[in-house]
Amino acid sequence: MNKKPEDSTQRWLDIEEVRLVADLRIMHAKVNELFEIVDALKARYDEKEIRHYADQPILDRDIARVDEIYLWFLRLKEEGLRLQK
Repeated sequence: MNKKPEDSTQRWLDIEEVRLVADLRIMHAKVNELFEIVDALKARYDEKEIRHYADQPILDRDIARVDEIYLWFLRLKEEGLRLQK
């Protein structure tokens, strides 16, 4: 996706750029949805109850997936900070 150096605000987006923007919008919506669900769980139940009633292997997998997502976001953040300098 690094092929277009020109300013994207001064031209039409190509199909791959449109797909990227659409995928990012979906990601933002899903991250917000996950945040709201987790926030509601935290407000309604204490962690001990959640762990007691959770399917532990699935909860462990969910935690690993969120950790993976978090690390990816950190890399994006660090790269953004490097580019700002």
